Amino acid sequence: MFKKILVANRGEIAMRIIRACRELNIATAAIYAEQDSTGIYVKKADEAYQVGPGPVQGFLDMPQILALAQRIGADAIHPGYGFLSENAQFAHLCQASGVTFIGPSPQAIHLMGNKVQARGLAKKIGVPIVPGTEGRVARLDDALAFCRTVGYPVMVKASAGGGGRGLRVVRSDEELRSGMDTSAREALSAFGDGSLFIEKYLDAPHHIEFQILADRHGNVIHLGERDCSIQRRHQKLIEIAPSLVLTPRLREEMGEAAIAIARAVDYDNAGTMEFLLDQEGRYYFIEMNPRIQVEHTVTEQITAVDIVRSQISIAAGQPLEIRQEDVTLQGHAIQCRINAEDPRNNFRPSTGTITAYLSPGGIGVRIDGAVYKDYTVPPYYDGLLAKLTVRGRTWEETVSRMHRSLEEFVLRGVKTTIPFLQKIMKEPD
Repeated sequence: MFKKILVANRGEIAMRIIRACRELNIATAAIYAEQDSTGIYVKKADEAYQVGPGPVQGFLDMPQILALAQRIGADAIHPGYGFLSENAQFAHLCQASGVTFIGPSPQAIHLMGNKVQARGLAKKIGVPIVPGTEGRVARLDDALAFCRTVGYPVMVKASAGGGGRGLRVVRSDEELRSGMDTSAREALSAFGDGSLFIEKYLDAPHHIEFQILADRHGNVIHLGERDCSIQRRHQKLIEIAPSLVLTPRLREEMGEAAIAIARAVDYDNAGTMEFLLDQEGRYYFIEMNPRIQVEHTVTEQITAVDIVRSQISIAAGQPLEIRQEDVTLQGHAIQCRINAEDPRNNFRPSTGTITAYLSPGGIGVRIDGAVYKDYTVPPYYDGLLAKLTVRGRTWEETVSRMHRSLEEFVLRGVKTTIPFLQKIMKEPD
């Protein structure tokens, strides 16, 4: 097992990794920008080192992070999500320098981190995919020809990255031209890759994702599914597990498809296979996330499997502790993301100092966060303040528990999505 892990991230996911390391008696080293030096993860890590320049660049500076890891004697790096978590070059540099990258191999990241290549792989092994272009689309004439064949609406998507960036729903030839230009610019800025592809847009599908764990001894399992259909601007807001719409047969079939894709790329560590489920009960693979995800907590709550701890153990060469037949889904779980955004002002980011903070509690209530009273929310990062996850024996009990927890949550000083989430949770469907 590792002696020291450098956590190459910030905020709540850094805290999540630090907690897992502490339970495994592994020392931790955090990195932070000068603009985020008061983050609680900085205080909770065993060691902390400032990186830079600027609020973001230091978290993306591969040579600086690797040099630091080697200097302080860290034998592994956990990238969390975002930043360098899906960077195949960084995983390769870690491998070459003798520092373990806690995640999949560079080859798997390269293949599955590109949506066009991932679609091609799924199609090759017989997993259904949404009708779309065979590869990247660079010429408007080619895009027009495809769209006129399958019919509008379509989805213009970035080949690389995620998080809702580079996505546009297009409903006409005129929208296609502007949509491609906007998506390409956004993708180039966010991921350094402006290439695009196009898929047929499915009307009101369920967004279902399967959590995968795979070790380096040939064992691959799934931990059931999450339903992430409630989104805003292609960003997930509320996640539930298990899905309320999957039949046992569909769950088994989609789980087997997820495992088949993982095996096809010799995948190891944690990852998520994402599918769309249409109104007729047909499913389509859309992409893989080769990293830990924000919403992993709902899966942990219904399976009692610590996914981050599993990531660390797998990267250390240990076999999975459970088999597929050991995985049971107990009860229901819901996660709400508490963001620093103003729902009454088009969800504009909100910054400032938190003047009051009191998180909810009680049986079945979990908080993953990294803020506290008097913490100043910086304007440079994603606005996620905390993840509120609840579990109940029944769906009704779980919904009621989330209602109560949101009402109990006190967070003042910045605008948050709590009132908006309360409205959503009151919707009958």
